[in-house]
Amino acid sequence: MTSRTSPSRWWHYKRRFANILMWVVAILATLIAVTPLVLVMYHVTVQALPALNWGFFTQMPKPIGEAGGGMLNAIVGTLILIGLAGLFGLPFGILGGIYLAEFGNNRPANVIRFTADVLASVPSIVVGILVYSLIVAHTKTFSALAGGFALGMMMIPTVTRTTEEIVRMVPVSQREAALSLGASQVTTIFTVVMSAARGGVITGALLAIARVAGETAPLMFTAGTSSFFSVNIKQPIASLPMEIFLRATAPYDVGHAQAWAGAFVLVVLVLILSIAARYATRGRLRIVR
Repeated sequence: MTSRTSPSRWWHYKRRFANILMWVVAILATLIAVTPLVLVMYHVTVQALPALNWGFFTQMPKPIGEAGGGMLNAIVGTLILIGLAGLFGLPFGILGGIYLAEFGNNRPANVIRFTADVLASVPSIVVGILVYSLIVAHTKTFSALAGGFALGMMMIPTVTRTTEEIVRMVPVSQREAALSLGASQVTTIFTVVMSAARGGVITGALLAIARVAGETAPLMFTAGTSSFFSVNIKQPIASLPMEIFLRATAPYDVGHAQAWAGAFVLVVLVLILSIAARYATRGRLRIVR
């Protein structure tokens, strides 16, 4: 007699096969997504090794074409620009996101959402030209202040939309509990709601900073560059993206090696910010449901 497989056993094998197939597809998709990052990190690291030394982080740059020197001024300048960008962009982005989440069922809020979405898709060079006409053309000089303002404008839509989505995830019950105890709406928002959404808001801020850290086009029209060490925000300032661009386009192998080293530092900076964002949300939202 020929034994036949029961329908239940057949469905069991079918589910196991589908499960294994989806696991294989998921793993392949993950490898495809991770491979470009690994290749970029490997190639940048290999190309940057000849120029990476202690002097690269502690010495000023030498004229393009001469061996030696470092990018101390560009590294410090990049940190200053990121700090100014955060100072300009984060308060407006976070407050805008809170407004959209808490009071966003009206026409002005819809206009703000639309504006944020449009600003997020505007090419960075357009933002640089806008800030050039608003600040640089009137002050008659490039400055770190103008560069930070341009980068801050680019941060606002990302922070705004991220904050809105995170704040919306906080349960209404937490708001109602605070209000029932006599807390005002403002106190409820900034003590209860923002405390619960803090991890997500920090993540949005760090991702926005990582996005603008490597922008070059806006800095060409705003911060310019400088061969000197400067922390004066009213004067032109060096930055890693600008130094990478200048040395990569110069016809000297020494400059190319330093450009790769600058790219390595910039990639590591973005990687650190991304890891910090993951660390900030390791426990997800601290929401009691």
